[in-house]
Parts: sequence; C-alpha cells; structure tokens
Amino acid sequence: MYRNQAFDFPFATTLHIEDKTVDLKINNCGHYIVKTVPIADTYVPEGRKDYQLLYIASGKAHFYFNGKDTVVNKGNMVIYRPGEPQIYDYYASDKTEVLWIHFTGARVEEYLKKYEIPENSHVFYAGDSPDYQWVFKQIIRELRLQRANYEELVCVLFRHILISVNRYIKEGKQLKNNMISEMERASHYFMENFNKEISVENYAKERFISINWFIHYFKIVMGVTPMQYILSLRISAAKGYLEKSDKSVGEISQAIGYDNTTYFSRLFKKHVGMSPMEYRKINNNGN
Repeated sequence: MYRNQAFDFPFATTLHIEDKTVDLKINNCGHYIVKTVPIADTYVPEGRKDYQLLYIASGKAHFYFNGKDTVVNKGNMVIYRPGEPQIYDYYASDKTEVLWIHFTGARVEEYLKKYEIPENSHVFYAGDSPDYQWVFKQIIRELRLQRANYEELVCVLFRHILISVNRYIKEGKQLKNNMISEMERASHYFMENFNKEISVENYAKERFISINWFIHYFKIVMGVTPMQYILSLRISAAKGYLEKSDKSVGEISQAIGYDNTTYFSRLFKKHVGMSPMEYRKINNNGN
C-alpha cells in the first residue's frame, strides 16, 4: 500500500493486474515529489502481480532489498518484477522526485531482455536526460484523457523509455562519464532558447565544461556542432512562420533570434537553397 505521500501528479488508474492476453499493457503511471511530509513510504512485502519501473528524476531514494538499505541517486532506475517485495522510502530532505510505471503482458520479459534491462539487479543507471520525464508525463496524460487508441500509444511511449535506456547503455560503453546526458541536456536548452541570443561558450562555462570538450562531444552525440544545431532549429522555425503566418521576413528574423534581416535572409538561402520570400511563395498554401 501507499502511505504518507505528497503527489504532484496522481496516478491515472489503480489497476493491479497481470494480463498475458496482450503483448504489453500499461496498468498505471505516476509522478510525485515529496513536499509536505517528512517521509513518503511504500510497503508492499508481498509484491505486485505486475512489473514496476521507477526513475529517480532528482534527489535520492532509499530502497530495501533483502533487508538492506540501498540509496538510489538521481539518474538511476529501479525495476521490480512480479511478486518481488516493494519496500522503499522517500525523504523530503532529499528532495526526491520519482516517476514510475506499472506494466504487464506476455512479452514483457522479451522486451526487457532485448533492451538490456538487468535481470539480476534491481538498480541500474539510465542517465540524467530530460527526455525521460517528458515521456513519462506523456504517458500520464494519455492515461488520463483516454483518447482514441491511447492504449496503443502508451505502449509505444513506454518502449520509447526502454529504447532510450538501451541507447544510453550501448553508447555509454563507448563514451565515458556523463557525457550523453550532458549533451542531451544542452540540446533541450537550445531547443527552448534558440530564439534568444545564445553563447555556446557561456553555456559551457555555466556548466563548468571546457568549451572545446563540449563542442567535441556534442558533435559526437548529436551529429552536428552546437551552432549547427541551433541554426537548424532556427531555420526550421523560420520555415514554419513562412508557411503558416503572414509575418514579414523582418518579423520572422526577430522571432527566431536574428536582429539583422539581411544576415538571416543570406543564411536561409544558403541552407535552404532559396530566399525566404521564394520559400513562402512555394509553401505558403494560401495563408
């Protein structure tokens, strides 16, 4: 049972079932942060009929395996299989934030093996990527709204989580430290701020990273340099404005982070092969 918890997002359903009639089924999903009480504890010594995967998004948590207190820090995942005792505590002083999902199905073990989820360990490091939180929250939203085909979509989103874990595992064998997570964090920052003035050098300094190291590993992980990535975001946004709005080229230039319209037009033509106005004429669709 669940006791003494402060939820930011209540779980979508209270299903507690095993279902082998389908390949994969999501029973429920949730996200909570311990805020209003000193401790939030879960005590299910008999385990559940389904599987559970938890992601420590921030802070740390205390899990008890065979009576031993195991501290699980940010970036780690914990998996429980059916019938395994589930006993763990979250302390407000640790600023714990956790996302979790319960799932079942005839092919679950096949999927877990395919994506290299450990069989003999409850805890494994999955990386500190904002992608995990985004996908978990999409699953929560779909379970709440229950729009057409939501059951299929939440399974796809869950497999997205497993694929992301597997990608981290595979790439982590080649790339050291927390580089992958750091580069994913940077890509999210650039996506959210591409329309503002961005200094890659200042970003690296704020993250206490060598600028040369940052550029080098960003290109390894993302396939392009940070500035090429930012430019691609801006060009994509500009195309959207040209296709779907009546903003002038000058207004679009300002909207995506360029004060100099001439410079923007030159960049756009270089990378798209035509001027902004030519692109609008071909792609505006009457807007």
